[in-house]
Amino acid sequence: MGRNLRRAIFAGLFVMGGLALAGEFIVKWADTQGPTHPSVVMAENLSKTLEEKSGGRIKIQVYPAGQFGSARELIEGVSLGMHEVVPDGPAMVGQFVPSIGITEAPYVWRDADHMIKTFNGPIGEEFSKELIQKTGMRIIGALYYGARHITSTSREIRHVKDLEGFKLRTPESDIYVAMADAWGAKATPSSFNELYLALRQNVVDGQENPIPTIVSAKFNEVQKYLVLSGHIVGTRIVLINEAFWQSLGKELQDMFKEELGKASEWHNKAIQEQEQALLAELEKGGMIVIRPDIEEFRKPVVESLPAKFESKWGKGMWDRIQAVK
Repeated sequence: MGRNLRRAIFAGLFVMGGLALAGEFIVKWADTQGPTHPSVVMAENLSKTLEEKSGGRIKIQVYPAGQFGSARELIEGVSLGMHEVVPDGPAMVGQFVPSIGITEAPYVWRDADHMIKTFNGPIGEEFSKELIQKTGMRIIGALYYGARHITSTSREIRHVKDLEGFKLRTPESDIYVAMADAWGAKATPSSFNELYLALRQNVVDGQENPIPTIVSAKFNEVQKYLVLSGHIVGTRIVLINEAFWQSLGKELQDMFKEELGKASEWHNKAIQEQEQALLAELEKGGMIVIRPDIEEFRKPVVESLPAKFESKWGKGMWDRIQAVK
């Protein structure tokens, strides 16, 4: 059975299921994050709000911690109509629509507000339209996931020149490798599961990740410096099955988007507060925090990456995003 046929069958079944319940719509919301992560707590709170405001017409059932499978499987499940909603990162979504990969590029965003405004505007609508056409999924929101920063075992990095020859572990992604190259660092792509040992044994000189990840993975045990480069504003895109979305009708669609927007504001604030609390914890624990001139790290990246990946991201897309105010 072909992929498109399977998608149509699943989508049709779910729409008919909603109609059979006399206007009651069950939204299965899947997530790879654990039950206490703000993303999951947000979905639980949204469930209560929507059920109350819709008079019981919309009910969200939240399935955290990858209960329905891996990140890719969760996205494919939404595409096929096996469940209705999933939030995930641009790198994963970009495997289906490559142009969306630009939303995880280093220094493409000025801050989280810039990212949210872009997704809520014409550019976000374009991404959503292409995603609908190719996968049967729609973008209905974007969440702040945390900023990525550099850590170093022993080298004090205050200027971009300090990264010359620095063995920087990166994810196995061409964008991250290009970023390291632009800094003059020696990109060392490797598995996250092997990273702690690689840092402890000096296989690499440092790595880059959001602060919550640095703490949860205990990288502070084997890293002396934290450099607040803020090179990537982490994003998670909220996807919904298009056939299910259309079955809701305009009134419930508008209600869903409005309440998701409010819930997203809570989520983003919770992530930012978590980052600040953990940063203070790292400093208290003895990690040396360096606050460099961000423009010095940004300049070599924006001078090389947009041209290098324009064929994938789309001609002029970088400049269009920068023009969003």
